[in-house]
Parts: sequence; C-alpha cells; structure tokens
Amino acid sequence: MHGAVGNAPGKRGIVGFPNPTNEVASRLVAGMVVLMCAATIVTREAWLLIPIVYGFWARLIGGPKLSPASAIASKVLAPRFFAPKLVAGPPKRFAQGIGAAISSVAVACWFVPGIRVVTWWALGILGFAAFLEAAGGFCLGCKAFALLIKIGVVPEEVCADCADISRRFPKSEGGGSLQR
Repeated sequence: MHGAVGNAPGKRGIVGFPNPTNEVASRLVAGMVVLMCAATIVTREAWLLIPIVYGFWARLIGGPKLSPASAIASKVLAPRFFAPKLVAGPPKRFAQGIGAAISSVAVACWFVPGIRVVTWWALGILGFAAFLEAAGGFCLGCKAFALLIKIGVVPEEVCADCADISRRFPKSEGGGSLQR
C-alpha cells in the first residue's frame, strides 16, 4: 500500500520519500552524518549544526531530491561502487523524522544559555545512531518503527512492504521479481 509515508511508483515531485529505498545509499548518508556530528562536537562550531538539521529535514520531506548528502550517496557513490539493496522506505523515513527532531532540539538548545550541553548530547546520540547504521546496517529508527507497528501504534497498512519487499516489484513471466 502506498500511503502518506511513501511515494507511489513513478510519482514525481519534490515532496516524498523513495519506496523502496536503497539501503546502501542510506548507510553512506549515515556515514556522512557521523562525520558531520563528530566535526561539530570536536570543533564546537555552531554553524555546522545547519547542514545537519537541514539534511534530516530535507531527507524527511524529499528524500534524495532535497538533500545533497542523499543525492551524492544515491546518485553517485552507491551506483558506482555497490550493488543496490532495496528495503522498505517508510521505516527509513521514520528514522529521518527522529533525526530531524533530535537535530532540531540540538539547534534550539544551542540558543538557550545554560543548556548548550544538550546540543552536544543530542549530536552524540545522532552520531551513535548514524554509526550503527553506517557500520553495521542497524537502523535504530527502523527498529522503533517496527515496534510501533507491532504494538499497534502504526497501522500495518502504512508499510505492508515492510513484511515483504518483493510486493513492490511486478512478477516476470518466469515467476521471479524484476529487481534490478
């Protein structure tokens, strides 16, 4: 099912998230997030928060269309060096939403004297989660999304593809999927 969380096949536009999405590109973007979070924490340069928060919001709203890091990962690095691994888009989009919320908290706390330490903690959490995704393919936001489906907070219809990604591809005459 193609709900508000994912794009219908062939749908074009600025707003939307790819479904399915390439796990390899997601992991490459996560590696970039790790580097940006580490650089911001080490240098304590507040302006570095801007590309971090922008990146999460851009990926949440438009996937690789609005995010330079996603565009580089999905259009340049992933296809050039790795075979694609397609996964359901809604859990990855949910993870970007968590990143958008945490990075927004980091930015907001930067402007409040006395609680700037929360900025660094928030970036540490983001960097840790991104490291798990980049290094091991373990997406904390995706696991949270699956748990929310399991306990009934998110309806299963939001991500029917989460249970069976092959549903996203038409069957060939030989019975197999037409995955690239």
